[in-house]
Amino acid sequence: MLEVSNLACSRGDHRLFAGLSFALYPGQIMQVQGVNGSGKTSLLRTLCGFMMADEGEIRWEGENIQSLEEDYFADMLYLGHLNAIKDELSALENLRIAAGLSGRQLEEKDAIAALRRMGLKGRERLPTKVLSQGQRRRVALARLLVSDAKLWILDEPLTALDVGAVGLIQELIAEHLARSGMVIYTTHQPLQVDGVEMRSLSLS
Repeated sequence: MLEVSNLACSRGDHRLFAGLSFALYPGQIMQVQGVNGSGKTSLLRTLCGFMMADEGEIRWEGENIQSLEEDYFADMLYLGHLNAIKDELSALENLRIAAGLSGRQLEEKDAIAALRRMGLKGRERLPTKVLSQGQRRRVALARLLVSDAKLWILDEPLTALDVGAVGLIQELIAEHLARSGMVIYTTHQPLQVDGVEMRSLSLS
């Protein structure tokens, strides 16, 4: 379970939000909503432990995430609105390196299977710089298929995706929730997961 209590965050001298509290339980998904500049990305990065909150506390399974450190990072997967992939490396190399950085040894056959499910068959060994924006996004999102993380934190996961890829991401999210996973996300595009109540959190 993820618990947030009286969280406050600022950008420079500007207070983005304050007094923010919520809890997310296994099998639940929540969309963070708000106008540009309201602090959506800052909230997600704070939940990841990448930014320090001005006030409040974030607890994972009852423990403050600052005290859990690597144990929390092993349970959490963050995908930002930028792809965070290296142009000179292949899709296969990018995926295996990303898994290694998260502490998981990823076999080549498993990485190839994930990339093929993401619609990248025949492109696994190409430098990512020759791929389209949508294909590069699929490389980044393939991390969802090879991660053991319980909590997915996704910032604009549907960016640059076509209708088919959006449907696939919704399918992956549904599978993750069915395994008692949790998802927090932002999006400017509709995201629907059948049979799941879509919670929302609005930042003004």
